[in-house]
Amino acid sequence: MSEERKFNWVGTRPIRPDGLDKVTGRANFGADLTLPGMLWAKVLRSPHAHAKIRSIDVAPALAIEGVKAVITGADLPDPSSELVANAEGAMGSMSDLARVILARKKVLYDGHAVAAVAATTTTQAEKAVAAIRVDYEVLEPVLDIDSAMAPGAPILHEGLRTRGLDPPSDEPTNVASRTQMGRGDVDKGFEEADVVVEREFTTKMVHQGYIEPHAVVARTGEDGQSVVWCCTQGHFVVRAMCAGVLGMDISEIKVIPSEIGGGFGGKTTVYLEPLAILLSRKTGRPVKLVMTRDEVFRATGPTSGSKMRVKMGATKDGTLTAADATLMMEAGAFPGSPVTTACMCMFAPFNIPATRMEGLDVVVNKPKTAAYRAPGAPMGAFGAESVMDELAEKLGIDVLEFRLKNAIHEGMIAAYGPKFGPIGLVETLEVAKNHPHYKAPLGPNQGRGVASGFWFNVGMQSSANISLNENGTVNVVTGNPDIGGSRASMALMAAEELQIPVDQVKPQVADTDTIGYSDLTGGSRVTYATGMAVIEAARSVVDDLRQRAAALWEVEVDSVKWEDGNAVSEDGEKTLSIGELARSAGRTGGPILGRGAVNAASPGPAFATHICDVEVDKETGKVDVIRYTTIQDAGKAVHPSYVEGQMQGGASQGIGWALNEEYIYDEKGNLENPGFLDYRMPVASDLPMIDTVIVEVPNPGHPYGVRGVGEAPIVPPLAAVANAVSHATGVRMVDLPMSPPHVLEAIDRAG
Repeated sequence: MSEERKFNWVGTRPIRPDGLDKVTGRANFGADLTLPGMLWAKVLRSPHAHAKIRSIDVAPALAIEGVKAVITGADLPDPSSELVANAEGAMGSMSDLARVILARKKVLYDGHAVAAVAATTTTQAEKAVAAIRVDYEVLEPVLDIDSAMAPGAPILHEGLRTRGLDPPSDEPTNVASRTQMGRGDVDKGFEEADVVVEREFTTKMVHQGYIEPHAVVARTGEDGQSVVWCCTQGHFVVRAMCAGVLGMDISEIKVIPSEIGGGFGGKTTVYLEPLAILLSRKTGRPVKLVMTRDEVFRATGPTSGSKMRVKMGATKDGTLTAADATLMMEAGAFPGSPVTTACMCMFAPFNIPATRMEGLDVVVNKPKTAAYRAPGAPMGAFGAESVMDELAEKLGIDVLEFRLKNAIHEGMIAAYGPKFGPIGLVETLEVAKNHPHYKAPLGPNQGRGVASGFWFNVGMQSSANISLNENGTVNVVTGNPDIGGSRASMALMAAEELQIPVDQVKPQVADTDTIGYSDLTGGSRVTYATGMAVIEAARSVVDDLRQRAAALWEVEVDSVKWEDGNAVSEDGEKTLSIGELARSAGRTGGPILGRGAVNAASPGPAFATHICDVEVDKETGKVDVIRYTTIQDAGKAVHPSYVEGQMQGGASQGIGWALNEEYIYDEKGNLENPGFLDYRMPVASDLPMIDTVIVEVPNPGHPYGVRGVGEAPIVPPLAAVANAVSHATGVRMVDLPMSPPHVLEAIDRAG
């Protein structure tokens, strides 16, 4: 078992393979590529949140010097409207995606793309965009869940009907779907409870906060083949989406991923890539598109705003008896919020005999939402963990003891259905209970909050190739963009299997023509699933090397061992190093290659527990986070520094989400804070040093016990911070963000 194995490289902290290029500025990101004869493109975006498009006149733009092509929604084919699920669980259709790329008949949010222009210079492209004449019939927008669901509300899509209703309805609606799940007799469970807490909560639409804007270059050759360079979390996904939107075969598109300056789920879809391909195909020249920061905020996918009602009950001794929740989430202009995963995750940390979860996916006149680290789970945890905190308070039980008493563990049935295998929630709670942070005294106007969180993690499909160079060094090639340290983890796992120093391993991310299909970098899947493909490829290389050594020594392969990067004879008297075997490859069978391909199941669920201390200025409402500790089960930390970085990064993003971040729209649906100056993300001076504790409960589904770690860290912070502020102020905080005006208003309201 992995807990008994002694590792040479896994668990160490080598310098990241891509570090030097990035700190010296040599790494090539999305906007860094320039090609000969390249055209620059710009996008015309709607100034209205909801309007019919009566007509588009592109003639004035085409008359401008240097303009080579103009496209509108009429230039795109009408793709299938069949519903498909993405890697993060949200539903959508290729037809909806095509209408995100370019509007047809209606614009549905401020910033919705209407047309695109390619010209010789950016100045000419900007001038041409401004010259396009669009005749709009402005309609009333719906900007939140309540107004979208109100009787007589303006309807975004006349053909939309609510999926999941029984009996079905044929009335136009803004509720795209209804999901229900749960188990047990909830009504009976509440009858058995001695204490019941029921609250309503709201969160606002927030952005992932990646620093690099979306960028793409597309070039189409005389053979009709299109090559795309872009910053993405999944270049195979880009290929499939572009082919679907443009009516092309995937064999006609090659996608090369650049370095990526952050994604967090926001770069798991396409916005510019189909436009660049189509403009390149029209002009026969390379075309480049780079979003401004304003466009990133107005026209790409944030995560949903939400409204939820959460009810939980417990007996006097602190045993949970029932939980009931209704969650409503903004999908943006097209269906596909993460409300289903929110329902599945919110009660997952606890053993509750009766649960009922209902989720509503609601369209509003805002950008179509995209994934954001553990999509939906932070909002669900905010509601559930806040009610858990209040239940413990009413019962007079320590909040961690209350959670430990009800914690889910191996062999128990999750609230959303399956039976858990080995998991580490109890271990994270025990660490939190005994951590010096939890025992430290608090001062005036200070409060401490605790919360746990869950994310499934996913497996899915991954490929890896390993090739030996003549000197015994190794190339590891995978198909997953590195957004969180995966090159380092791939190198470490290859070095572990080959038993060679990690600095002899060179990890690379290959394009769609060079490596076998790999699902996107998301769902906390890459170190887990792609790592298994690398291990499989490395083991095949070791088997090949042993066979070659056996042939040279004229012995049976079973008598050849592999130790410390050497083939060793059974008696230990003969050795051949990996370098010697590589140099002799030409006379022992040719190049030495290993391949790995997996469709990984049983990905290994992850749990985290966070402790947060805050200090509140009750005269201004300002909240300062003064201490923060994050504890998480990683299964096995392949590169502990990267794991700690994921834990700290998720906590930082969650703190910002809890305290300040929100999309602010005026009454017409125009975004008022489309930039980092007014969209208030935390900076270094806003945060304390975030303490990390890695727990390792091995995942039996991985050779080394690995679990994904990228998403669980963002699940507890919303609730942990809110619970801390609630204790500091004496007022239960139920609406995010807890910015100074909102906190002050809550204090004054409680009076």
